[in-house]
Amino acid sequence: MEDCYSQNKYNVTTYNVLAMAILSLQTFAGMWINAFMVSVLCIAWVRKKSSNSNEKILLFLGWTRFWYLCIAWVCSIIENIYPWCIYVRPVPQLILAFQTFFSCSSLWVSAFLSVFYCIKIANFQHSFFSHLKVKIDRIVPWVLLGSVLLSLGMGILLYKAIDEAVCDNINCTTTGNFWKLNINVHQHFFPVYFITGFEYAIAFTAVISSALLLLFSLWRHKHKMQMKSLKNVSMDAHIKAMKSILCFLFLYIINFICLFFNMIYFTEKGNALTLLTVVLQDTSPTVYCLILIFSNPKLKKTLLRTLSCVKCKICMRQNMS
Repeated sequence: MEDCYSQNKYNVTTYNVLAMAILSLQTFAGMWINAFMVSVLCIAWVRKKSSNSNEKILLFLGWTRFWYLCIAWVCSIIENIYPWCIYVRPVPQLILAFQTFFSCSSLWVSAFLSVFYCIKIANFQHSFFSHLKVKIDRIVPWVLLGSVLLSLGMGILLYKAIDEAVCDNINCTTTGNFWKLNINVHQHFFPVYFITGFEYAIAFTAVISSALLLLFSLWRHKHKMQMKSLKNVSMDAHIKAMKSILCFLFLYIINFICLFFNMIYFTEKGNALTLLTVVLQDTSPTVYCLILIFSNPKLKKTLLRTLSCVKCKICMRQNMS
C-alpha cells in the first residue's frame, strides 16, 4: 500500500492539469446555472406556497444535475490530481455510487420531462392520451419518487460491484491511473452493465418517442394555421417550440452516446477521447438547462435581470477604481 501511495502521490502530468482546468470551468458554469434555476423555483414556491408539476420536475432536475456535476468534479480531482486517494477504502465505492445515483436520477427525470411536455402540449384525440393529459399532474410525484428509488438501487448495486472488485484485485504492483486496476469486468460488472444499458435504452426510447410525437403534433398544428392564414405570432411560437425540441433531442443523443461510451470503456481513463466524452457529458446538462431557462418566461426574465445587475455592479466598480 505504501509503495502504491508513493508511486501515485506526485504523478501529475500536463494532461492531468489541462483536464482539470477544462472540467473545472465547465463544471462551475453548470453548477451555477442549475443552482440559479433551483433557487428561482424555490423562491417562487415559497412565495406562492404552491408549485405546478412543470416547476416540480424542473426543480428536481436542477437539483440532481447540480450534485451530479459536483460529484463528477470531485471524481475528476481524484483521478487527475490525487490518484493515491483511491486506495483509501471506501473512496472509489462511495464516489461512483453517488455519481451513479445522481446521473441516473437526472437521466430519468429528463426523460420524464420530455414525456410530460409531449402529454401536456401535443394534441391527439386518442382516449388513452386524453386520459394521461388529465392524470399526468397526479402521476408526477410518484414518478419522481420512483426515479429516486431506481437510482438508489443502481448506486447500491455499483457500490457492491466495485467493493468486490477492489477487494479481490487491488495490489501494490498496480501503477499509473487508479482506474486501471486489474479487475475481472465480466465477473463483477456484467450485471451493472446490463441493468444500466437497459435503463439507458428505456429512457432514450421514451425521449425519442415523445419528441417525435410532439414534433409531429406541432408541425400538424402549424400546417393547419398556415392553411387558415392565422397570425404569424402563433406560427413563430410553434416554430420556436420545434427548434427547442430538436435541440433537446440532439443534446440527449450526445449524452446517451457518451454514457454508453463511458460504460463500455469504464477502465480506460486518461486519454483524449475519454476526456472529450466526459466534457461533452458534463456540458450537455448546462446547455440543456440554459434552453429550459430561455424557454420559460419567468426564468428567462429573472436570469436577464440578474445578469444586468451583475453587469451594472461591475461597471460601477470599474468607474470607482
